[in-house]
Amino acid sequence: MNKIILLKNRPTGKPTLSDFEFSEEERPKAKEGELLLKAKYVSVDPYLRGRMRDEKSYIEPFKVGEPLESGIIAEVVESNNRNFKRGEFVNGTLKWKQFQTSNGNGLNKVDREKAPLKAYLGVLGLTGITAYLGLDKIGKLKKGETLLVSGAAGAVGSVAGQIGKIKGCTVIGIAGTDEKTDRIQEKFGFDGTINYKTSKDMKTAIKEACPNGVDVYYDNVGGETLDAALANMNKFGRVINCGAISLYNETKTPTGPRVESTLIKNSILMQGFTVRDYIKDFGPAQNQLAKWMEADKISYLETVVEGFDNIPQAFIDLFEGKNKGKMIVIV
Repeated sequence: MNKIILLKNRPTGKPTLSDFEFSEEERPKAKEGELLLKAKYVSVDPYLRGRMRDEKSYIEPFKVGEPLESGIIAEVVESNNRNFKRGEFVNGTLKWKQFQTSNGNGLNKVDREKAPLKAYLGVLGLTGITAYLGLDKIGKLKKGETLLVSGAAGAVGSVAGQIGKIKGCTVIGIAGTDEKTDRIQEKFGFDGTINYKTSKDMKTAIKEACPNGVDVYYDNVGGETLDAALANMNKFGRVINCGAISLYNETKTPTGPRVESTLIKNSILMQGFTVRDYIKDFGPAQNQLAKWMEADKISYLETVVEGFDNIPQAFIDLFEGKNKGKMIVIV
C-alpha cells in the first residue's frame, strides 16, 4: 500500500496535527509515457500555511480531503517516459505520497554528483533561488550598502545575507534566539545581529545596529519588524517583501502604522514577490549559487527529520522556530 497525507481541516491559527489525516491507497503503476516516483526528501516551508486558507492567492489553495504538496526530491523507480531513466533523481512540486506517477511535466533532473540531493531543496532549490532573485530583481544591491535581513537564521534569510557579503555589503541579521544570532555571525559571516525577542524597541535596535541606515531590507517576517525597518530606511531604499511568517497564523487582519508618508518621504520601493514570478531566471540563479558553493562562499544548514509520518510535525515546528536553516524530511 501507499501512504498519503491529506488536509483534513483548514487550520484556525497555528496548524495542529489534527488538521492532517493519514490515508492509504493502492501503490500506483506507471502507464505509457509516465514514470513512477518514490519520494526521498520532502521540503516543508512556511508558505504552505497560506495554501491551507480558502482564499485567492498567487497559488491555488489546498483542497480539504486531498493530498498536500511541496518541493520533493524523488527517485525514478519505473519509467515508461523516454526523457527519464530508472535510477535518476528529480525535483518538483509533488504530492505528499510515498509513491506517485507523473508524466514528467514540471520535473527537473538533479545530479547527486554535483551536490547532495537535499541541497536541491535548499540552497540550490527554491529557497536559495528565492534569496538570489529577490536581491537581484528588487534589492539591486550595490557594494558598500547596508542590507538588513529578518528571519536571518532561516533557509532564505541565511542565503540572502551571504549573498550580501559576496556583494560587498554590510549585513545585519534579525533572529529570535542568542543561539541563532551567534550562528549567523559565526557560520554565515553577518556583520551584526539583533535578537528581536530580547530587544525592547526594535526601531532603536535597528538604528543602533545600522548606524548608516538601511539601504535594502529583505523581509521574511512582516508585522512589527517591518514597521521598525521602514523607520530606518535610507533615501531610495528597497524593501523586498518575501514572507510574513509573523502573520501567517493570525485569524484577523492586523493593523499597523500607515506607511505612505514614509515611502514618499524617502522614495522607498517596497515590492512583494514570489519566486515563481521569475521562473525563466531559475537556471542562471541556480548556476551562480552552485559556483559560490563550489568556491566555499556560501554555506548552509539543514534540520533533517526522519520518516514520512513526521512531515506534518516538521511543518508545524517551523512556526515554533525549531528549525536550523532548511527543514527537510527524509522519507
